Amino acid sequence: MSATAVELRDLRVELVGRDADVVDEITLRIAPGEVLGLVGESGSGKTTVGMALLGHVRRGGRVGGGAVVIDGRDLALLGDRELRRLRGGTVAYIPQDPGTSLNPALRLRRQLGEVLEAHAGEWGDDERGQRVRQALEEVALPSDDTFLARYPHELSGGQQQRVAIAMAFACRPGVIVCDEPTTGLDVTTQARVLATVRDLCRTHAVAALYVSHDLAVVAELADRVAVMYAGRIVETGTRDQLFRAPRHPYTRRLLRAVPDLEGKRAVVGIPGTAPLPGGRPTGCFFHPRCTLAVDRCVAEFPPATDVGGGQLVRCHRSAEAPRELPVEFGPTEAVGDVAPDLVLAVRGLDAHHGASHTLHGIELEVHRHECLALVGESGSGKTTLARCVAGLHKDFTGEVALRGTPLPPAARKRSDAARKEIQYVFQNPYASLNPRRTVGQTIARQLELFDPGRKEMDRRVGDCLERVALSRSAANRYPDELSGGERQRVAIARALAAEPALMVCDEITSALDVSVQAAIIDLLRELRVQMGLSLLFITHNLALIRTIADRVAVMTQGRIVELGPTATVLAEPSAPYTQQLLANTPTIAA
Repeated sequence: MSATAVELRDLRVELVGRDADVVDEITLRIAPGEVLGLVGESGSGKTTVGMALLGHVRRGGRVGGGAVVIDGRDLALLGDRELRRLRGGTVAYIPQDPGTSLNPALRLRRQLGEVLEAHAGEWGDDERGQRVRQALEEVALPSDDTFLARYPHELSGGQQQRVAIAMAFACRPGVIVCDEPTTGLDVTTQARVLATVRDLCRTHAVAALYVSHDLAVVAELADRVAVMYAGRIVETGTRDQLFRAPRHPYTRRLLRAVPDLEGKRAVVGIPGTAPLPGGRPTGCFFHPRCTLAVDRCVAEFPPATDVGGGQLVRCHRSAEAPRELPVEFGPTEAVGDVAPDLVLAVRGLDAHHGASHTLHGIELEVHRHECLALVGESGSGKTTLARCVAGLHKDFTGEVALRGTPLPPAARKRSDAARKEIQYVFQNPYASLNPRRTVGQTIARQLELFDPGRKEMDRRVGDCLERVALSRSAANRYPDELSGGERQRVAIARALAAEPALMVCDEITSALDVSVQAAIIDLLRELRVQMGLSLLFITHNLALIRTIADRVAVMTQGRIVELGPTATVLAEPSAPYTQQLLANTPTIAA
């Protein structure tokens, strides 16, 4: 690789048949061994830029200008055969979801071997077999015959992700594109994956583009950071420049939306939404959401300005922007004022999955108006416990009591009143909402189920939507017409339509941008105040729980190892496992 492994020069990707760009004026350089973090909200164009490094544009788009140069070769000048050799050989890709990118019908030995057959065909079988084992050892996975004979579904999420990394690095590429590879992973697994990517890039001088909406992860991993908004790069600089002295208002607002593990500053969301291609405003695209906007911002798109040390900013007022990120004090911790009334009690709960004993002697309580967070690694039993509470997992012994009344294990055997009182919001709104029903039909179905006698359905559906800060007009839209954050709000509105006493939130912010996540947390805080709602909040994001949870239960291997007030557990953890979780949690203070 040359001194510059990757160079993008004024790249433009546009929609075919429309006078609209997806991304434009994208100029980046990545050196061998360097990790460049590319951050921004969903829809900002991050993945489009990442795919461009593979010579790929999604259906309906095309490269409308500029150049992508990999090791001195312009991808636009390569034919299909040369591009196929480039992908996987020179430029590798680590996907967001290895569970869907790994072939479920092939054993690991075959999947890893196919990569080498395609890009190292001159090697012999013994040499390829040795390289497969070496690739697995580099990502801290077993390389024995038993492990190589496994199928992807026999691995945990963290193991699947490390297999995907091993496949990407197997052919010793010069460039690697990481597309949100730690989204959905617990902090311990995430720490291992990040350390693996960092070490492999430095050891083998690989230039990496790390696409993410998780700024804390980027702060841990990246050497330099580029911030995207509405298809443009609005700020570029070193990690220290971007996280300690951001100059663009959008960068500053993103950082204010990141939860703080130490609770030294408030989490503040960004009002409004990012504009889509074809609907972007004149001038600076961020001006409708910017508190510093002036007439010039509305009329003229700002050029890239070097504000010192190679830090480039597209903002007319960058010279006036304060150099330090302000510390905003506010509601950094949960709502408080927990009522003494007991809503949920779990006593001596043991759960099984077939012959596997997954929960052991669980004891916990949730009071009215309280938020109890459940945290722990993947496989610790958090979701199984939540599903037992909701009646979705019935293979358990012990007691789940609602307002002092024991409930049958299965939801189908519970009374309508009991099912109405406990509502579940799932992690993935893309899968939990019916794609063939409008938003209004989805919420109306819930209202008909638990309150069939009342009329004025349209008005009641509109009230539910407004309660979660959505327009009444959203009732006529289908889920695929909404953003991820809007879909999650619809899922919350559906749960609230039953007017529950307890809402179970299962990793509901894990795939959301930090700005959308902050808005969802603000929403839940308001609902607790307005409705006296109780929450059982499952998450692997320890920094997030300080902003919403009154108490936290830490789980591992099906047991609660620590339970107490959130501030106490985060500041003075007593269990070694909790201490390890906190040590593995990424932070932008790095």
